[in-house]
Parts: sequence; structure tokens; C-alpha cells
Amino acid sequence: MTESHGLASVASADTPRPVSPGRSRGDQAFRIGAHGGGVTVLAIMTLVGLFLAIRGAEAIDTAGGSFLTTQDWEPNSGRFGIAAVLFGTLAIAAIAICVALPLALGTATYISEYAPEAIRRALIGIVDLMAAIPSVVYGLWGMFWLEGSILPVAQWISTYFGWIPIFAVPDFDPTDPLATPTVFTASAFLAGLVVAMMVAPIAASIMREVFAQAPEGEREGALALGASRWGMIRSVVYPFGVGGIVGGTMLGLGRALGETIAVYLVISPVFVIQPHILHSGTNSISSLIALKYGEASAFELSALMAAGLVLFAITMLVNFGAGIIIQRSRSGSAS
Repeated sequence: MTESHGLASVASADTPRPVSPGRSRGDQAFRIGAHGGGVTVLAIMTLVGLFLAIRGAEAIDTAGGSFLTTQDWEPNSGRFGIAAVLFGTLAIAAIAICVALPLALGTATYISEYAPEAIRRALIGIVDLMAAIPSVVYGLWGMFWLEGSILPVAQWISTYFGWIPIFAVPDFDPTDPLATPTVFTASAFLAGLVVAMMVAPIAASIMREVFAQAPEGEREGALALGASRWGMIRSVVYPFGVGGIVGGTMLGLGRALGETIAVYLVISPVFVIQPHILHSGTNSISSLIALKYGEASAFELSALMAAGLVLFAITMLVNFGAGIIIQRSRSGSAS
């Protein structure tokens, strides 16, 4: 009896005891803070969307589906829509991203992989400083310097690539020596270049941070197998940094879609769809709100809120799409 009791005691002593990981007070505080911050951000974004929807409901009910298809902006007369400004917003953002993406990618690659250590810190500081410059400064730069300097470039593009519809300028005859270059001023092309200079430093900073985290083992392995520096970058750094490239580009696109002051300073507002990006005249939703808000009636203010709601929805779709792409891309843990 005593022997069996002793065997039972040994068997019970050998049974593994469940261990529950305990969290310190600091871990619990961090967890609560992280969850609280995420919930707060989601709540604020939801409230912003609800505010715009409630304030713009009157204009949306009045215009109906024509709000997205009408080019005119005359809310007080009952004929208004955002087709023209929506097209201008997307055109300016597309031009900005087409210019900023290769510029940011090249800048991030050079700083991360090629720049000597002696100047790397200086270059990082310069790029970060450019990202912090106020948008009004970029707008003034575009209005007083870039516009005059870019006219010969716009004329050259229209002359030799005018057979492409978006580069054609119907009011410009390249064979006429007296043709005025004013048709190229205040265009979507100019606004896109100004916004690109604002977007590129932000995207370059994000890409550079991700490229710098590429695993050293894979870098050295590629070089040991005979790859050149550029081959190593293409086979290791860029695949590892896909999430950073997409994230930086989408973050820049979000800013390009909502940029107001810089675009407002360099464009000539028109309420007609302008498919020729080199031709004078374009518009954007954010510039429309800045232009009309101060003198808007109660109903026009509702229409402006509805336009802001559309811009808010587009920005959210861009961010959600970027998140999905980043989640499916290669991450540091997967490498």
C-alpha cells in the first residue's frame, strides 16, 4: 500500500505543470495603449466620414447620381457636380506619382546602397528636411520659378509627342513662330510636377528605411555567388522592399490626392474635363473647397462637403488597397 502510494506520488511529480505566461505592468500598459490608439484612430476616421456624409446629404439628395457626372459647378442654380474636379484630382495625382516614384526609388537606392558613409547622413537629413517643407513654399516655387522654366519642356513634349492624345494641345501650332506659350501655363502637368516634388521625399524616406533592413546574409550570399552590386539589389533588396515601395508610393498618392495650397497656387481653375495635361486649366477637389468655401451659401457648403466625402472615400480606398498589397508582399520575418 505504501509502495503504490509512493509510485503515484512519483507519477504525479513527473506530470508537466501548465505554465501561463504572465505580463508585467509595462506590457499590459503598452497593450492597452496600442489597442486604445488603434480604436481611437478608427473612431476618428469614422466620425470624419459621418460628419461629411451628414453635412453633404442635402446636396447628394438634390443632385443624385449626376453629382459624379456633371462638370459644371453652380450649386445655387441646381446644376453642379464633381466630374471635372474629380478628373483633375486624379490626373494631377497620377502625374505626380509617375514622376515621384522613379525619383524616390532612385534616391532611396543611392542613399542605401551606393552613397559613401561620409555623405550618407547628410543626404538622409536633406531628404527628410525636404519632406518637412510646407506645401505653400512648394506652391510659391512652382508659381514663380517652375512655371516659366517648364514652358520650353511642355512645348517640346507637345511638338514631338502631340500625336499622343494626352500630350496634344489643340490651341498650339508648333509650326507657327508667333504661337503664344501661354496655353501651357497653369496646367495639370505643372501642378503634377509641384506635387511630385512634395511626394518624392516622403516616399524616398520610407523606401530607404526598408532597403536598409534587407538581410545581410542574403546580400552577402548574392555577392558570393558572383552577382554584381546592381544584381544583388535587384534580386535581394528590391524583393525584400516591395512593401516599402508600395507603402511609400501609396502614402505619396494619398498626399497627392489631397494636396490643396500648392495646387491652388499654380493652377487655373476650370470646370470642364481637360484631357490634355499640358494645356492651361485644370482643377481638383481640394482646390475647389479652398476656392469656394469662403463665399459659399448654405447649400453650396453642403455640396462642398459632399465633394470632400468623395475625396475621403477615394483616399480610404487607396490606403486599404495599399495595406492589402503590403500584407501580401515579402516581409522581414518571411525572409
